[in-house]
Amino acid sequence: MVNELLSGVRLRGLDYRRIEISAPFGLRFGEDVDDGRAWFHFIGQGTVHLRTKSGATHVLGCGDAVLLPCAGIHDLYSQDGVAMRSIDAFEKAPLCDAASEIRACEADVCRSKDNLIFSCAMEFDLGWLHPLAHLKPEIMHIETVPDHDPQIPAILDVMTAELRAKRPGYGVILTRLADVVAAAILRRWVETGCDVCGWVEAIRDPKLARVLAALHKEPGRSWSVADMASEMGVSRSVFAERFVELTKSTPQQYLTNLRMRLASQWIGRENLSLDEVADRLGYASVAAFSRAFKRTTGKSPGAIRHIDYASP
Repeated sequence: MVNELLSGVRLRGLDYRRIEISAPFGLRFGEDVDDGRAWFHFIGQGTVHLRTKSGATHVLGCGDAVLLPCAGIHDLYSQDGVAMRSIDAFEKAPLCDAASEIRACEADVCRSKDNLIFSCAMEFDLGWLHPLAHLKPEIMHIETVPDHDPQIPAILDVMTAELRAKRPGYGVILTRLADVVAAAILRRWVETGCDVCGWVEAIRDPKLARVLAALHKEPGRSWSVADMASEMGVSRSVFAERFVELTKSTPQQYLTNLRMRLASQWIGRENLSLDEVADRLGYASVAAFSRAFKRTTGKSPGAIRHIDYASP
């Protein structure tokens, strides 16, 4: 069940940048980007200070990688007291379709003293894991991942080598590796960082996870509480009590929210017609679906088409 739910998470790099810069420097990120976007940063050479939108500071060294789920405006800088300059104010050269390079190096500084950073803005939607949204930390760090994903240190070593060597095609390789590392950081958080959430306990309960998997597999089925209880192999009362205890919502509320999230995805991202969406989700008519959608989300289905889910 955890695998199925993680497959619904949308974590997609939108704008990758290789940054080679001499100290002193101050880089500001997120000023011209949707505040809901995530940012990923990898340090391939040097030491960098990170200041998050809350004002908290962290020191990042060579080989460190961080994912900021709701990054907002944040800074990477060489030392205290330096002025910040928007990353968008730097001249950049294209590397590949989604990646570019920024070089701001002092001529009289040895290149081994420069800082090498690989950063990207990412579209981040928890999908089926939306009950965990309020638990997202300000920063997710790579430090706990290698103990559980032994292949990650090798990937980080490759990223460092590609950043430094600049071999042909390195831009494409770095974008793919950045996506892998960011996903590994997110997975580790889901596995361990949000254990306080009863909803995570729910998807780890084999019997209840079977019910959740069935709902996600057949969201358009005319589910009753009795059907769900039967799937779990318990009485209606035991099922309903356990479901509410762990998910903090009734079974029907969960099903309705699931359907509306699917509808938002199908309408906003896949541009399906309202007729097709209503049919897939088991509604007798578009009118019935539209009423349910407006009641649950506060918006009409048509308004979802105006939301740009995949803008760069």
